[in-house]
Amino acid sequence: MSDSNEHELLIKTPKQLIYAVIAAFVIPIFVIILLAYYVSSSEKPAAGSNAFSEESIAARLAPVGTIDFVDASAPRVLKTGEQVYAAACAACHDSGAAGSPKLGDQGQWSSRLTKGFDTLWQNAVNGIGAMPAKGGNSDLDDIEVARAVAYMGKEVGADYVAPEPAAPATAEAAK
Repeated sequence: MSDSNEHELLIKTPKQLIYAVIAAFVIPIFVIILLAYYVSSSEKPAAGSNAFSEESIAARLAPVGTIDFVDASAPRVLKTGEQVYAAACAACHDSGAAGSPKLGDQGQWSSRLTKGFDTLWQNAVNGIGAMPAKGGNSDLDDIEVARAVAYMGKEVGADYVAPEPAAPATAEAAK
């Protein structure tokens, strides 16, 4: 009858039994050790990834925006060219978005610098091409925009001087 063949054991000798017992204990222990090593190794990020660096984590956890409370009756403090650049200009001029010349790239700025400071300043104040007026920040004073233009020009070797605001007229000058 064929039923007796179906119920035969796979282990027929004591040597096979010893191998089966050893394999039943050694293989799972080996797998557990490998998994524990893989899970506990924190120094193996993906190639080229810095997603778990302290700087990246801090950037992701940073607040989306801030609120500045300003006394409306206080005199206005004008920003430097570098501050204006960081706040309004860097969004496009750092990446070259919409054809804007990158900060510090002499090749892209050379033809623009030949037009002179006043032309660049007027283009920045009024907008040109895809660039909005005052870099999209209408709260900027014209002097602040001029300072930003001077800052960007200096980054490519121009000898632009950042303008200072005009001195307020005194009562004696009016007499």
